[in-house]
Amino acid sequence: MNSLVEPDPMGESRRAPVIGVTACKRESSFGPWDLEAVILPSFYTTAIEEAGGKPLLLPPGCCPSLLDLLDGLVVAGGPDINPSLYGQKPSEHISLAHPDQDGSEADLIRGAVDRDIPLLGICRGMQLMCIVHGGKIHQHLPETPGHEEHGGWDGEITEHGVEIVEGTQLNSIMGENVAVNSTHHQGVFDPGSLSVSAHSSHDGLIEGVERTDKRFCIGVQWHPERIGHIGLYRALVDAARGS
Repeated sequence: MNSLVEPDPMGESRRAPVIGVTACKRESSFGPWDLEAVILPSFYTTAIEEAGGKPLLLPPGCCPSLLDLLDGLVVAGGPDINPSLYGQKPSEHISLAHPDQDGSEADLIRGAVDRDIPLLGICRGMQLMCIVHGGKIHQHLPETPGHEEHGGWDGEITEHGVEIVEGTQLNSIMGENVAVNSTHHQGVFDPGSLSVSAHSSHDGLIEGVERTDKRFCIGVQWHPERIGHIGLYRALVDAARGS
């Protein structure tokens, strides 16, 4: 285990699992300079820390051998995934592709699964988990029959209900029903070999997936770190700690 020791309020040392979290590479402003930077919304690192973990940023293109340093992995939200990865041509609604990020994150997912490292996929991260397991996604929900009014995207955030499948690991963490945020224009229609653990209440879109043969391998379509769903991150950290 690659945990760091941190003080416990009772005077005993406790192990803080190291949780890798994927980041993006974008042009950013630093004072008078515009420079390429590795960036990640702080919601992720805050949630990992509140859950008892120590976050480690993983930039696009990073080597999968970095998994040897980790106790757990979060594949964060981000840009659209290149449709060639699931055998489709891009629609007019696909944003600029980032093949280095797609490739390195897919390799991290495969490596984490092979090593049984606890894995949590968020939004894009869940979609990529499904693609790695042979699945496919809708490229643009507003033009997908049955999902035209699914929720917010392109900067808009909406809320809807999610029904969680009884008996799943996600169900044991979050219960049967939960209100979530929606900030995406793509969604999973084929989870590949992953098991579906949740659907949206209003249109049935897949909102959660998991693998039952691993300690912790869960993906969700929403952003739990932005709405106080820290329990999901605590479950990841507990699995990474071996609890």
